[in-house]
Amino acid sequence: MDEELKKLAIEYHKKYGGKIGTELRAPLADKNDLALAYSPGVGAVTLAISRSPDLANDLTLKGRTVAIVSDGSAILGLGNLGALAAIPVMEGKAALLKHFAGVDAFPITLTTEDPNEIIETVLKISPVFGAINLEDISAPRCFYIEEELRRRSSIPVMHDDQWGTATVVLAGLVNALKLKNLKIEDAKIVVSGIGAAGVAVSRLLFAAGARYLRFVDSQGLITKDRIDLTKEKIELLNSSQSEYLAGGLADALVQSDVFIGLSKPDVVKEDMVKSMSEKPIIFALANPTPEIMPDIAKESGAFVVATGRSDFSNQVNNALVFPGLLKASLEVKGCQFTNEVFLNVAYALADVTADINPESIIPSPFNDKVVEVVYTAGKKEFLKQLAS
Repeated sequence: MDEELKKLAIEYHKKYGGKIGTELRAPLADKNDLALAYSPGVGAVTLAISRSPDLANDLTLKGRTVAIVSDGSAILGLGNLGALAAIPVMEGKAALLKHFAGVDAFPITLTTEDPNEIIETVLKISPVFGAINLEDISAPRCFYIEEELRRRSSIPVMHDDQWGTATVVLAGLVNALKLKNLKIEDAKIVVSGIGAAGVAVSRLLFAAGARYLRFVDSQGLITKDRIDLTKEKIELLNSSQSEYLAGGLADALVQSDVFIGLSKPDVVKEDMVKSMSEKPIIFALANPTPEIMPDIAKESGAFVVATGRSDFSNQVNNALVFPGLLKASLEVKGCQFTNEVFLNVAYALADVTADINPESIIPSPFNDKVVEVVYTAGKKEFLKQLAS
């Protein structure tokens, strides 16, 4: 990160004392308001909710509020920095939810990395929230935590590092493959970095029809003869129709069509891009420094390049998804996040992009249509879910 930007960011946060706060929505101007807002009137509201729990969604903040929960174990690509250091990121997510979708959210950072303690804590605090957004929790614990919370919670739960990323990647890839005139089921795809985002991206690509995926982690190509594989990596291998191949990232990229990097800086070299198929597609999403810089990738023959950065074209930004999608989840009581939800949101997001070209495969988060399109697609799928 640029030193000047670091300085400005610290000054910005110090000036405002953080990015969010509470606001008073109801009038509290005189003793009549006080009697309604608190004693004695609030007793009637409390009794009404005790008799009909669903009323909490209409009579309290529950129906419009998201908990953003993290243990700080996988912050932004910075690593395990703990609960206190996670607060600025969770605050930022809450600020984006409010700004883009009018959704209230509150950061909850936990001083435990024990998966079962996290699950039990979230379940215990969930009565006051309408949805749970998990954030910056390291793999493979994040998979178990999300799965158990979805199973045991009465409100929707999404790990945004997984599904926000996966949804935007699929949206961008849909448009990039259109430009390359290649069907997703025929594309040879390499995913590098099989953590939270890498697993979810791969799962969603399979759900979208992809068949030929190869996976690379810090030990090289993931193959079935390795003895260090998690159940998620075994699942991905079993879902792929790619031929067996040993080696490393350079071997995986030979004649591949798409590279999706969710790993670390500078692992893709010019000769690797040149070894790929004609007009290769590069999603170099490591932050803040991508697996290969866009200019180098393009000079090496890349047709489309996407990164996670706002200072380059084609930014893969979770803010395209979570504001509208969490807003939709709050409105459809009893819904839950599924692959079908993320697929339909990804396709809707791909359609928002006007004048698709190699420098524009993904819309900007500031595109006025994005939140509404994501919200509408998500709500439609949630309603279908409840009707089935």
